[in-house]
Amino acid sequence: MTQLVTLNDVRAAAAELAGIVRRTPLEPSRDPVLDGVYLKCENLQRAGSFKIRGAYMRVSRLTEAERALGVVAASAGNHAQGVALAASTLGIRSTVFMPESAPLPKVAATKGYGAEVILGGHTVDDALESAHRFAAETGATLIHPFDHRDVVAGQGTIALEILEQLPETGTIVTSVGGGGLIAGIAAAAKQLKPDIRIIGVQAEGAAAYPHSLVAGRPVRLDKMHTIADGIKVGRPGDVPFAHVAALVDEIVTVTEEDISRALLSLLERNKLVVEPAGATAYAALLNYSVDYEAPTVAVISGGNIDPLLLMRLIEHGLGASGRFMRANLRCPDRPGALASILQLVGAYGGNIVDVYHQRSDPRLSVGEVAVDLSIETRGSEHATEIVAALRDAGYFVSVEGPSI
Repeated sequence: MTQLVTLNDVRAAAAELAGIVRRTPLEPSRDPVLDGVYLKCENLQRAGSFKIRGAYMRVSRLTEAERALGVVAASAGNHAQGVALAASTLGIRSTVFMPESAPLPKVAATKGYGAEVILGGHTVDDALESAHRFAAETGATLIHPFDHRDVVAGQGTIALEILEQLPETGTIVTSVGGGGLIAGIAAAAKQLKPDIRIIGVQAEGAAAYPHSLVAGRPVRLDKMHTIADGIKVGRPGDVPFAHVAALVDEIVTVTEEDISRALLSLLERNKLVVEPAGATAYAALLNYSVDYEAPTVAVISGGNIDPLLLMRLIEHGLGASGRFMRANLRCPDRPGALASILQLVGAYGGNIVDVYHQRSDPRLSVGEVAVDLSIETRGSEHATEIVAALRDAGYFVSVEGPSI
């Protein structure tokens, strides 16, 4: 039976991490629909996420003999940066295995912190297998991203900070991948305040915990798909699972659209740059998956996002909230037809971002053209109004994204 991390373990970790990690701010949400929600901004932590807490705690506990052989880790990016920073701070050689799909900025940042990066495989689980082999062959110590008591204790220091910053906190909501973060938060918070609620959030396409909790043991997913690469983990860790099963009140899931909307809200309202995995707790509050009473804290777990992905997610978030749509029309191929469409959209207040006009699509009838419009709108009702006006004018219209 796995021994759970104690409050004393977490307090010892806090002492070890003093001067190493940043005490991140607790900011009120500025979204009017989330009154009484506060954000624990771990996206402003050193290396851009909470991972430095657990990584440094684990690496700092190594013996001199273990340090001499170096450390190895596997990660999609945040744990990689945490281990690389921790190892370089302590003067230890580090090697990190990352999936081939790892965001380039995270790869570059990991190298910048001094690690040797080896790309391979499609998921964190693939990279973890490679890291295990490397550890067996070289004697390097594997710094697991979540499945170790020292890592869990390090992540638990977030709960100490939250309850010092806002003692009346009634609920803490956080993202869940392998489970190290929520395990540490639950271990500390439940011992300090037994009636506090701890809620975990997973991406719908990579939710290993609900099935595992039903089975009573960690169960591996057959496949995963999510934009939240930081929590794209196919199997819960044994150590975190024991904590989640014993201490966590609920695990919920969010969709890709939920995550996009949350990321956009955090950017617009709170002026915070957040990666998809870091926005999942906030997403669950925005989509009402979590019943809460003020004050509630959402852990914003990371901010390491590829700028190109950020651009796509902003567009996706605008689409999911009805503020951006792509409308595909068919109209007669005659002079002035395109101008009539553009004038109609403009008359209803739509802002056209771009236009694509084509005659060569084999699905078109003779004398017919296709027009693709990207349109900024004021929201879902406005988008519906524009589409209705186009259809009333006799145009065949289909819309990409949410149904209108």
